[in-house]
Amino acid sequence: MLKRERHDFIMRQINLHNRVLTSDLVQLLNVSEDTIRRDLQELVDEGLLFKVHGGALSKSYHSSFDDSTVYARDSKIIIAKKATNLIKDGMVVLIGGGTTILEFVKQLPQGISATFFTISPLVAVELAKYNNVEVILIGGLFSKNSQVTYGGHVISQLSEIKADLCLMGTSALHPEGGLTDTDWEINQLKKAMLACSKKSAVLCISEKLDITLRLKVCPIESISYLVTELDNKHESLADYQSKEVNIL
Repeated sequence: MLKRERHDFIMRQINLHNRVLTSDLVQLLNVSEDTIRRDLQELVDEGLLFKVHGGALSKSYHSSFDDSTVYARDSKIIIAKKATNLIKDGMVVLIGGGTTILEFVKQLPQGISATFFTISPLVAVELAKYNNVEVILIGGLFSKNSQVTYGGHVISQLSEIKADLCLMGTSALHPEGGLTDTDWEINQLKKAMLACSKKSAVLCISEKLDITLRLKVCPIESISYLVTELDNKHESLADYQSKEVNIL
């Protein structure tokens, strides 16, 4: 594979999952770790991503104020607008992080009155702009890779919450493989978030459908709502329509 082809592949992985691990890229591209490190550095030099220990991050992950770097933003706006219909006054809502969740928060109606728990400082900042929203940021260790808090202390706090609805983004969703991720800590965090919520909604651009990663969060049947930018009768969603999940 030519260098430009590797760069394009790396950027697609970054755009889809917001982060990549050097070890994963070595296996996926069948090249040396030194080659991947050089590729990542060149992409950093071009201003396309941020390099971190063990991999790289999307530039859009580092700010809630610069929409120009958000991948597939038009699709995420459609998803966000659909998802806001799930929020009712008086609800207790638990939300994760990521660019789709940030877009969801920006699309909330100004007069909404609800309590939001979040593990994302960036999401908390956006939520604080709403006068009638109570914002509770769950503190703990901070993941530079995922831009959320994590760890045993966070999971302990989550166990004390009884949320009406949990909203989260995802790196991958498959009708048989369910909701999956690549990061062990984030995997455990998502499991805890789902466990303390009556209902759950996964916000997912269609490019992340039919993908299975190495760590399973939950089966598709454990998700109450799947929100994509597609019409809920779209042929790409046929395998999901047969599952016990409401498609918006």
